[in-house]
Amino acid sequence: MAVKKTQRRMKKSVTNNGRADLRPIGVIRSTIKKRSEAPKQGSEGAPDAWLELKSFAAEGLDGIKAGDEILVLTWLHEARRDVLKVHPRSDPNRALTGVFLTRSPDRPNPLGLHRVTVREVARNGLRIGPIEVIDGTPVVDIKPALSCVADD
Repeated sequence: MAVKKTQRRMKKSVTNNGRADLRPIGVIRSTIKKRSEAPKQGSEGAPDAWLELKSFAAEGLDGIKAGDEILVLTWLHEARRDVLKVHPRSDPNRALTGVFLTRSPDRPNPLGLHRVTVREVARNGLRIGPIEVIDGTPVVDIKPALSCVADD
């Protein structure tokens, strides 16, 4: 009986019934407090910020060092999820475009993808930048930024 329950739990965790469950691993602590203050891209004047990890995830920083480039995946918690077309860069002179061809935060699943440089490593987080997200933005993952190098 216990084996069947375990197998059902394992199967459920693998298939997850077609759902995507995200668990934040941390939060961004930034000087940007309102969405209207955030630049469109990090390279357009965004500040550095602290990526504060939850205690269960802190061990995952092992090996990351200052100077590394990483990808930070965020949940853009103030985004609208009912938007499928936008004027790129919020410019009404640009034609309406499907959100999947833009970096608009407003989209069905508002995941943010940010290539940043690690400035400092602390026990429970990273100082990173530049990053254009607002204070309190949940972080859902961190990945290494891989460079493509052509073989001669």
